[in-house]
Amino acid sequence: MAQILVRDDGIELDKPMLVEGLPGIGLVGKIATDHLVETLDMTYYAAVECTGLPRLAVYEEGERGVLPPVRLYADEETNLLALQSDVPISAEAASEFAACVTGWLESEGVTPIFLSGLPAETEDVPTLSGVAVGDATTWLDDADIPTPEERGAISGPTGALLARASETGLTSVGLIVESHPQFPDPAAARRLIEGGIEPIADIDIGVETLVEQAEQIRTQREQLAQRMEEATQEESTQAQPLRMFQ
Repeated sequence: MAQILVRDDGIELDKPMLVEGLPGIGLVGKIATDHLVETLDMTYYAAVECTGLPRLAVYEEGERGVLPPVRLYADEETNLLALQSDVPISAEAASEFAACVTGWLESEGVTPIFLSGLPAETEDVPTLSGVAVGDATTWLDDADIPTPEERGAISGPTGALLARASETGLTSVGLIVESHPQFPDPAAARRLIEGGIEPIADIDIGVETLVEQAEQIRTQREQLAQRMEEATQEESTQAQPLRMFQ
């Protein structure tokens, strides 16, 4: 049965925001979300058991217990949730996964912030832009996050989540950042946090550790990046221009 299984019902949240961190281009969403979970010392809140997700057990260094591959973490102080995934979501599972997660978000009054990388190789500060559903347009304006410079599409599970939010009218934000098309990109994740997540969620996370550990992050994420490269383009969350269709 597709469901979100709350593991810690002692945590109290009031219409929280959620930061989505599914693996995708540059692993920008995953790196940013992992950083939030670690920096805020967020609590394991719920297991995501939606149809189509791989059945496997994740274990941590120095820990005896095991965890599901897709999880929700929570922080009462910042009224924040984080969707953390250690596996890519297949194209076949994306629609059902999006319906499962979005249904729970709606029932709990959660506002999601979706994260996506736009393939680009640049030495400059990565460009950040945003799209929105419902009242979230105002938040983007208040945070001085510009609209996309060209027509495009967000694919993969993040695209499915944003499409589902649009269909149901769930107020949502979609942040799009330039990121390396093949390798983990901590600089792009930093841009997401500083330019998008912090002002929209009204929090101050700090990215000093993320910057200092950039090389370490690249090494740790190398294996997952290789798996994403081997997956089909539809299975990889990314934003991309639509010029080829015009």
